[in-house]
Amino acid sequence: MLLLSSLAYTQDSSFHIYLCFGQSNMEGNAKIETDTIVDPRFQMLATVDCPGLNRQMGHWYTAQSPLCRCRTGLGPADYFGRKMVEQLPASIRVGIINVSVGGCKIELFDKDGYASYVATAPEWLKNMVNEYDGNPYARLVDMAKRAQRAGAIKGILLHQGESNTGDTTWPLKVKKVYDNLLQDLQLPPGSLPLLAGELVNADQGGTCASMNKIIATLPQVIPSAYIISSAGCTDAPDNLHFNAQGYRMLGARYAARMLSLLGYTHAQ
Repeated sequence: MLLLSSLAYTQDSSFHIYLCFGQSNMEGNAKIETDTIVDPRFQMLATVDCPGLNRQMGHWYTAQSPLCRCRTGLGPADYFGRKMVEQLPASIRVGIINVSVGGCKIELFDKDGYASYVATAPEWLKNMVNEYDGNPYARLVDMAKRAQRAGAIKGILLHQGESNTGDTTWPLKVKKVYDNLLQDLQLPPGSLPLLAGELVNADQGGTCASMNKIIATLPQVIPSAYIISSAGCTDAPDNLHFNAQGYRMLGARYAARMLSLLGYTHAQ
């Protein structure tokens, strides 16, 4: 019986899974345009129930936008996954788990301090947090543990920082979240690459572009962290979010970096 139980949860090493978290740019803020055809090798694990999309939390689906909650938009994870399956061998599938909350600080993902942060948050943010039963970090870990039964977690994608602009302690706060994730998933310390995207760049007039200097220091505290440039990625009129084309470019850059870390050649 023990043997049978073990076999039932054997990981499929050809199913590569990536955890995504952050705020609104990782949620996906752009209108879904002609982005409806997706290779079925690119999958997403629903992290909330979406009856209107015929999705149930904890189940895998073809990764058609939105990849976060029911009413989010196109984001970098969309084209990360698309570019990954374009370049990887046909035998490999890619899965995304996206737990993100627009407008949140990194403190929302601090397993020890999130409750005090949420307690003082505005109602609109609390409403999004409540879609994850009040604890987005716990939802991310729960979904990741389920995913580990199906495949192998290969990396983490982060896009966050607008709400922490100017906070020089941000890298250490991210490190705490990263370390907690690996510990809670029983993975060796430092064993997963963390791909962190820059905010809307100064070349686009990004309102929070100054934060990119702080984001650039992340590899100093997490040696397995890699910074994804946003230079030239076009943005929305608010200068906070990327537009659809900007997300496509940024997502492709996340993929290019990950492919290089996996040892595959890639075309951007």
